[in-house]
Amino acid sequence: MRLYNTYSGKKEEFDIRDKQVRMYACGPTVYNYFHIGNARCFVLFDMLRRYLEYRGNKVKFVQNFTDIDDKMIQRATEEGTSVKEVANKYIRAYFADAKGLGIKPATVHPCATENIDAIIAIIETLQAKGHAYVAGNDVYFSTRSFKKYGKLSKIDVDDLESGARIDINDVKKDPIDFALWKGWKEGEPAWDSPWGRGRPGWHIECSAMVDKYLGKTIDIHCGGADLAFPHHENEVAQSEAAFGVPFARFWLHNGYINVDNQKMSKSAGNFFTVREASAQYSYPAIRYFLLSAHYRSPVNFSADSLEQAQAALDRLYRCEENLSFALKNASSEGAEDAEGLIKCMGAREKFVLAMEDDFNTADAMGVVFELVRDINTFLRETRKEKDLRQVHALYMELISLMGFEKPAERGKIAEEEIEELIALRGLAKKEKNYALADEIRNNLKEKGVVLEDTAHGVKWRYEN
Repeated sequence: MRLYNTYSGKKEEFDIRDKQVRMYACGPTVYNYFHIGNARCFVLFDMLRRYLEYRGNKVKFVQNFTDIDDKMIQRATEEGTSVKEVANKYIRAYFADAKGLGIKPATVHPCATENIDAIIAIIETLQAKGHAYVAGNDVYFSTRSFKKYGKLSKIDVDDLESGARIDINDVKKDPIDFALWKGWKEGEPAWDSPWGRGRPGWHIECSAMVDKYLGKTIDIHCGGADLAFPHHENEVAQSEAAFGVPFARFWLHNGYINVDNQKMSKSAGNFFTVREASAQYSYPAIRYFLLSAHYRSPVNFSADSLEQAQAALDRLYRCEENLSFALKNASSEGAEDAEGLIKCMGAREKFVLAMEDDFNTADAMGVVFELVRDINTFLRETRKEKDLRQVHALYMELISLMGFEKPAERGKIAEEEIEELIALRGLAKKEKNYALADEIRNNLKEKGVVLEDTAHGVKWRYEN
């Protein structure tokens, strides 16, 4: 398999050692529902993990939760609750949305606050080796002490210095240094450390968790292109300065998402969560859309693209239905079509070739739709049961691998998801976003759920 390595800037042969792959992906900061840009990363690298396992490899996949940072503290203050309660709420929401998107749970989902000892240990190592220093109540990484800083993102340290903002109250020795440990401030969660009570910086948590759960050199580190600098660059500096060995053999970064041909951002008003998108479109349609382009390419998220994704999924579902019906009614007396059977069964090799060339899900999905066309031709006559069984097994093998299995009960959703959508509708009404509130109600009705607004709150029931 050849993968584009951000570090080298080219495709390289990804040699898998002893059928073992150690893989890390940066997870969400759990202060809100994750947005569509996060979802692209989560879905894509879930697909890579699925494919590596499909090819007979054992994958240890770690994806963290950042459950302590400035945004978490701000959200807890706004909601009048604790940071821990905010984290628990949105970790539950992550798993609900991830399940809807067909994302398999990681081997380990560590939280930053569960790994304070590991974080402190790596900071102590950096300090002992002269790569970190105490300033006031904080501990900083000395960026210039790591001579290869910028090797991942191709950033020049001198350019960083010229563009750095210098705060009059800044206690750093160099404006390009970054925090490893932040001293306690009133109202913030804090942990004991050799430098006093405080909390970890954002970058150090990933270095510590990679080391703890996967080791000092891993096979693949992946994330969105926006994380390459500074987050991943800082991870490289911390880990390699601490341990003196390469941090990751391969770095994979997925492209950005545009919304209606404009870059997604809160300031542009086109920033929205997967929870909001799922109120209008199905989770499987979102997954399909996110896999329909090459992972390094930017993609444009729009109503048309989601509708096209749903139409494509419906075509896959119809093929599955047609195959299952034909198999149910097949017999040993069916007509033979050796050429048609060979054509259908050749899809596996084509699929693998696409995926082996830099994880090309777009071309792989093209192979699946070629297979749909060939199956439709194959089914024009009644075929032998043994031939149909082969074709059906191959089709379901590829559809399951992509995460596109037909839902067992399309139209009926779980109670937990209903309650979450009702809460989202309530928030939309509070913010006078009545269009979104109506869309949520209509979406639930289409799925067989009827809402009733009462003086005591919203009641719901499954429609008979």
